[in-house]
Amino acid sequence: GVPDQGFFDWVDLFIKNNPSYTELSDRKILEWAEKSGLWRSKSQGSTASSDKPDMRFGVAMLDDYSCRNLLSCIAPTIKRNYLIPELTSNLLAPERKQVLQKFPAADFKRTSYVVVGEPNEEYKTYIHGLMLEEKQQQAEHDKAMGYPAKKKIKKQEETKKAKEAEEKKAQEGEDAEAKETKEDEEMKEGEDKKDGEEQDEKKEEEEAEAEEEEEDEKVELTEEEKKTNYRKTYLPDVSDRVLAKHFANFSLPSKEEGFDSISYVWQSEESCAKHLKDWVLEKKLTQRAEDLQPGDWFKDEWSKWQKLYQDWRRIQSEWKDPVRRKAMQNKAKGDVKKEDAAQEDEEKPEEKGGDEDKEMEINADDIEVFEVKDVCDLGNGEPLFANFAYEDWALLGTRYEFHLLLHAFKKDLNDVDRPSFSEAHLSFYYNRYFRKVFNIKYYGVESFADFLDLIKDTVGLDEKTNFLKAALAEDIPQADFVKYTEDHRRERQQRMDAGDETAKLKFSRPAPPPPPRDAHAVGSQGGGHGGHGSRGGEPYNRGGHMGGGGGGGGRGNEVQLGSLALAS
Repeated sequence: GVPDQGFFDWVDLFIKNNPSYTELSDRKILEWAEKSGLWRSKSQGSTASSDKPDMRFGVAMLDDYSCRNLLSCIAPTIKRNYLIPELTSNLLAPERKQVLQKFPAADFKRTSYVVVGEPNEEYKTYIHGLMLEEKQQQAEHDKAMGYPAKKKIKKQEETKKAKEAEEKKAQEGEDAEAKETKEDEEMKEGEDKKDGEEQDEKKEEEEAEAEEEEEDEKVELTEEEKKTNYRKTYLPDVSDRVLAKHFANFSLPSKEEGFDSISYVWQSEESCAKHLKDWVLEKKLTQRAEDLQPGDWFKDEWSKWQKLYQDWRRIQSEWKDPVRRKAMQNKAKGDVKKEDAAQEDEEKPEEKGGDEDKEMEINADDIEVFEVKDVCDLGNGEPLFANFAYEDWALLGTRYEFHLLLHAFKKDLNDVDRPSFSEAHLSFYYNRYFRKVFNIKYYGVESFADFLDLIKDTVGLDEKTNFLKAALAEDIPQADFVKYTEDHRRERQQRMDAGDETAKLKFSRPAPPPPPRDAHAVGSQGGGHGGHGSRGGEPYNRGGHMGGGGGGGGRGNEVQLGSLALAS
């Protein structure tokens, strides 16, 4: 069956129609224990479900499901009819095979019931009866708690307040002189009116009581409820954690697995297969891959980026130092002379001599960003990122992180139906890969769309699926992200020069980590996970946020054979 689509209600109906079958499941163990008089906490944990309920009996063998293992060993030795409605296990081929191995074909007829798709009329009639019974019980509970009486009192108070408001309004509109001349008449009329109001209130009370009695007698399902195919229950059929871990591997049974027969209860095999496929595809668009882990490709690329990023920060720092800048310019001149010497035969001596003493003058703003060959040297020793501010370094790191994350996700998950993910799951995957928190508020924007506008040259949204998509090829040189960041910086600068104050960025800077208390603390901070530092992006502190950072019917007892039924 499909989770939350009537599976366990069908199981109850099957047992009701086939009392010779014994159900073997965790929920049945819980029921047996409660009927035996064992006390159990009624509260259920966040991982509880109808398929795997929380036991909480305070008995070790029950709470850790040891008794289930014992039953699975004893049951195959007793020739009787069993129904095994383990929803998650029965949807996974490897676990179906494990169950079949415990019940040999020589002793049991092994049948799989597939309960998927549009329910039949028998099932609909059954659940509508359950829903009506629940509704009647709720009505009786409300009546016992006095909810109808409270409702009636509230209605009377509202009616009284409405009448008082109307009277007050009428009195304010009347002329003062008319009131004086007709005072006696009004008093008389007021008394008559009061008597009439008391009679009206009494009549309303009697009508309300009659309506309540009628409602008590006629508790029925609404037209919308009658159209319901699957009853909603207190617990989900399968917990979100288990579902996210396994749903992509759900499949229908086949005879090749060892079943003697497969019965499609509600719809045909083709319809059931299509229904399950569509359901899985829908879940892929909404569920996150809980077990996804960064692969080797991601780790290699991320390590390269961290080293390169730190080199760029160091080069910018050296360029801002006047002494080191001079050395960088001299080195650049030496490189130019070597290139000139290589082309010595093509140049005239007098032209060559004139260029040797000519100081190199290059205006970085005049150079086309995407034509730069070396982002660390524009020709005079100046790096392309010489004018990067805090926000520029932050956007540089973020650009590459999103680029790397999207391509790594596609490689590591390797699912053609799920090439990417939505904004809702971004924080989860960002933390899974980079070991830090992502929050758009650190970028000084109000919405995710505004954030994407800052890095639109690298990341976008798919219009059909709303999945994030990488705008750049997987093998693009890492230095190109410096070019995109510089191009964006120049564009913003031009807008600010034109008077557009909205072009100015102001990101929230992370608080610096507290100083160590002693020498031992100083030494201990040198190690740790790669995610707890500022390597690879800016900014990042020990809490971690923006920028780059380190980082699921049988053959009958007449011939001494049992029957095994797996409802899947």
